[in-house]
Amino acid sequence: MQNIQDVWVRIQDTKKQQKEIALMYKDALDGIAEYQKIKEQLKELGLKKKQFESEAQSELGSQYEKLHSLRKDVQLDKQLLADLAINSLMEGQTVKITDPENNEYEPVFSVSFIKLNEVRQGTEK
Repeated sequence: MQNIQDVWVRIQDTKKQQKEIALMYKDALDGIAEYQKIKEQLKELGLKKKQFESEAQSELGSQYEKLHSLRKDVQLDKQLLADLAINSLMEGQTVKITDPENNEYEPVFSVSFIKLNEVRQGTEK
């Protein structure tokens, strides 16, 4: 079995290479005049799009606010569902869900890491 630290270091090295190549790619695109023109047009279209979206949101009024609220509710319920699934698995129970069409779902778990502290020049922050 591979060492978790070695895999993490390999991921960091790969990300560094990706970043370097992405910068070269961006520099290459920045050197193309027509690309710059298209980028500016996209920016203008993006502003128009936002304007239309604002108008539509204003027209919908409370219904748009309800949409925003419903999205938050779904996000919170997804977190609750994940917590319930983890707790059930820890208790040794089988976890599955069935939708109205009798399709079965099983949980898929993911692990991510967050930086706890930042060390600079030998001192902790």
